[in-house]
This record gives sequence, C-alpha cells and structure tokens, in this order.
Amino acid sequence: MTRKVTIRDLAEAAGVSVTTVSQILNGKGERFSLDTRRRVHQLQEEMGYVPDFNARNLIMKSAQTIGVLVPNLGNPFFSMFIRGVQETSRERHFIPLIFGANHDEKLESYYLEELIKRAVDGLIIASASITAEAIDNILKKNGIPYLLIDQNGGPSVDRVQINDEQGGQLAADHLLALGHEKIAVVMPDDPTQNLQIRLAGFKHRLAEHHVNLPENAIVHSAMTKLGGYQATAAVLAQHPTAVFAINDETALGLMRGLHEQGLSVPNDISVLGYDDIDLDEYVVPKLTTIHQPVVTMGQQATGLLINRIKDQRQAAQLVDLPVDLRERESTAHLK
Repeated sequence: MTRKVTIRDLAEAAGVSVTTVSQILNGKGERFSLDTRRRVHQLQEEMGYVPDFNARNLIMKSAQTIGVLVPNLGNPFFSMFIRGVQETSRERHFIPLIFGANHDEKLESYYLEELIKRAVDGLIIASASITAEAIDNILKKNGIPYLLIDQNGGPSVDRVQINDEQGGQLAADHLLALGHEKIAVVMPDDPTQNLQIRLAGFKHRLAEHHVNLPENAIVHSAMTKLGGYQATAAVLAQHPTAVFAINDETALGLMRGLHEQGLSVPNDISVLGYDDIDLDEYVVPKLTTIHQPVVTMGQQATGLLINRIKDQRQAAQLVDLPVDLRERESTAHLK
C-alpha cells in the first residue's frame, strides 16, 4: 500500500526542519533564503506532497472554508450565483462547501448545524425559509460571520443589494410601452422581501400610468418551471395580454403551458421574466427579462464575507448592483 508523503518526508529531503517547511508553504517564509524556498516548493511538486488540512487548521486557526446554502441547486439562478462564489473563493484562497436544501427547512437546519460543527469560517445563506430566530440561535450564538441573500430572515451586517424596486419599474415600463394594460403577475404565496419590493415597484409604476393591477390578477405559484406551468390556467382565467413572471424559471414553465393551450408567445400573449438566466437565450421565443448580475452577486457576496471573516469589527459593507431590461422575443406590441 502506497504511503502518503508527509511534511517530515519533505523536510528531510530538503534538509531543513519541519517548522521551516510549514512556514514556507503557509506563505510565512520571508526570513528564509530564496534558494531554500525554491528547493522546498520544487520538492513539494516532485514528491507530490499535499499539506494535511486538519494540521494546517490547527496552525492557522482557520479552515479557510465558507459554507454556502441555497434552496435549489438545480435552479439556474443559483448555479450562476455559485459560479461567482467559486471564482472569488479561489482568488481569496478559500474553499466553498455548497449545499442545496431543496426548500426543506429541516434539511436546511441540518446543513447549517453540520457546517458549524465543521468549523467553517463564515456562511452565505440564500434561503427563503431561514428565520431571525434561527439566525440568533445558530449563527450569532456561535459567532459565525454570515451574509444573507434573497430572503426574509433578519438583516446581516453586510449586504449585496439589488434595486428590486427599479427592476419592477423597468418591467412595468416595458409592458406599458408596448401598449399592455391588462396584465397578470405570477409569484409565490409567501414572497421574500426582495420579491415584495419588486412587485411594489411594478404596481407603483402601473398606477402612475393609471393602470390598475387587481389582486386577482396576481396568480400565486411556486417559483419553478413546474410552478409556472401549473399557473397557466389561472393566468388565462384573467384574460391578460401580458404576464410578468416574478422570475425566469416561472416564465419558462408558463410559456410551455401557453404553448400547450395553443397560444403563441408573443403574438397572442407577451411574457416577461426576471433574472436573465442562461436558458433565456435558448428557448423559443427567447425570453425578454430584467437582468440581474447574478454571477457578480456571488462574487461580491463572497468578497464581503471573507472581508468580514478577516476583520469582524470593520464597518458594515454595502454593495449596490444595477438591473436593466434585456429585450428579446417573448414580448411584443399589443395588437
């Protein structure tokens, strides 16, 4: 059986102490000669030595890991968000441990507790079900830095802020400019705060143009492709000329449902989404949507969290990110 190369093996081969090797590999070898540092790194590569993670943690007093909890790994929005998390984590020499809770509160609590047991340095939580009580009982009591994305739970010290009010206004502006006044909205039963703000911006802009959005024009369904598909009948019962789906997944499912009912998008009904996920360019017709810089959100959230991990006493950090309209093929002028 092949034996794992140890730091002691590397130190003996380099002719230096274990402490010297440890300090050089941990970026603290400035006091050693350039030749010594080069020899250690060259032998590390030749011998295939990989530092022991647990031993390194004891020395550095940090696991250099962050936990990332999202509702659904299969949602393209969160896969794009995670891409940003991974990019910045690698740049800052952290490892993200990523979990999808499948919208299950018990599973979410389990993952949170397990991540804390494994001494992650901080957490990014993108979950609609996390509560202020859970934050107080699990995170604050354990002194773990965290950053919340897209949910109702109590505010975190640091924030990546998207102007959802403006996003809702842009959606309304677009449909109004196309002549639509009979509009339906598809959104979940218990919307998170950012979704409430998005809807408020949409309704406010409609009201400015004397267009009413009655309560029964808001169709409640899950924020998934299946949810959008299942909302088709309720949407059509409102006889709208246009639909604002609160996210792209919902819009895509709805478009499938409309197609099965023999309706053409956008000739018979316009559909507008929100997020600008990758799939929008690959459906027919291509989805018009409000663009959020989702990958950038992941990058910025990770950067803020790592900053907080390194200095928990620093002032609150706030990053504002823009939204804009991406007009494609799923919306058209009212005939």
